[in-house]
Amino acid sequence: MSFPRYPKYKDSGVEWLGEVPEHWSLDRIKFSTISCRNGIWGEEAQQDDDDIPCVRVADFDRQRLRVELREPTIRNVTQSERMGRVLSRGDLLLEKSGGGELQPVGCVVLYDDARTAVCSNFVARVQVAWGMSSSFWRYFHAAAYSVRLNTCSIKQTSGIQNLDQQQYFDELAGFPPHDEQTLIAAFLDRETAKIDELVTEQRRLIELLKEKRQAVISHAVTKGLNPHAPMKPSGIQWLGEVPEHWEVMRVKHLKHSIEQGWSPQCEGFPVETENEWGVLKVGCVNGGTFNSTENKVLPPELEPIPTLGLSSGDLLISRANTRELVGSAAVVSKDFPNLLLCDKLYRLRLKPELASPTFLSLYLGSCGARGPIELGATGASASMVNIAQSVILELELAVPPIKEQLAIVTALGRETTKLDALTAQADRTIDLLQERRTALISAAVTGKVDVRGLGATEAL
Repeated sequence: MSFPRYPKYKDSGVEWLGEVPEHWSLDRIKFSTISCRNGIWGEEAQQDDDDIPCVRVADFDRQRLRVELREPTIRNVTQSERMGRVLSRGDLLLEKSGGGELQPVGCVVLYDDARTAVCSNFVARVQVAWGMSSSFWRYFHAAAYSVRLNTCSIKQTSGIQNLDQQQYFDELAGFPPHDEQTLIAAFLDRETAKIDELVTEQRRLIELLKEKRQAVISHAVTKGLNPHAPMKPSGIQWLGEVPEHWEVMRVKHLKHSIEQGWSPQCEGFPVETENEWGVLKVGCVNGGTFNSTENKVLPPELEPIPTLGLSSGDLLISRANTRELVGSAAVVSKDFPNLLLCDKLYRLRLKPELASPTFLSLYLGSCGARGPIELGATGASASMVNIAQSVILELELAVPPIKEQLAIVTALGRETTKLDALTAQADRTIDLLQERRTALISAAVTGKVDVRGLGATEAL
């Protein structure tokens, strides 16, 4: 739906603002504020009266442009250190330090929590001036961020981005009257909530599609394609009954060989030419499909080990990974002689008359196989656990004849392609909705939408 425009406009003289309503004033962003004070990190919590929640950048809900204190960080900040730093509902919080290449520093969110808190030293407390709507200005800053206005004021020191607050607040903005600021904020609250709900629905759909995909694969590799096939007990508790003609065995009976790679110091960027040698990263199998770009360049002074080069049909399995991803597997689709096996991967080569690497890869990613794999993982931290070769080789499965394995792989290829297409469509829908959300916020705070006559029941 298209929204009405104001009857008269004037040129703002600022490219990203464009024309603004004639009755809006133009001034520096700083005149929407009365103060901007850096936060404080304080000391470790002491369980005394000086303990207080401290808002970090990690608490910023960048989608809803507000602070979300689910599990607040408690710091010890004395009463004198709190002066001018205790947050009030309606304050804006400015990310002044941190950021990264894909997420530059300068995000602004609203503090609307009733709890007494301070903000960290990477954040500044911004108090809005009298006659200014905090909610309007959080949306304005979001629009400015989306056009990367903040990047003009970023200084880089020691790998950390720092926002020059004074320079940023000297940028120009359109100032609607206070009642219009309130109307614009309420309009955006309503409309973005509608978009957010549509996004949530699409994300729920994606999760359902992922569950459906996993269930289809798990059923096919453990029960086969024929629903009327005679069944027999597998003798494996989690596997239950399997087709009568399938043979229950361990992975070690199917293997031709298994080996682990090496871990030299490599450059942090992937191979670009055929003359370069690269060493794989463990992430090359995380998606269940082999990703050849997940590699690091081998420095020229190091001698490559050609026997660790990849061949079509190699089954790669992650040896060291997060608990959720350890044991992830993927099949190499073609020869990559210049890409070498790393020490966080196993390469399993199977007896071709007994097993299809793709079938086994699908089996390793199935719901049932995940249990024994994760149970066999060792490590003190969930961020990195390991599995021994024996965990893979002793894994039990019911093995169909090789022709049936190939038929299952083909059938699953058709089904998963359909499900992946639906997932991709949902992802595209989310992208379009997010673009719509960003465009709507920008249009409203720069005066391209006259919200004064729009009621609360207006639809998208």
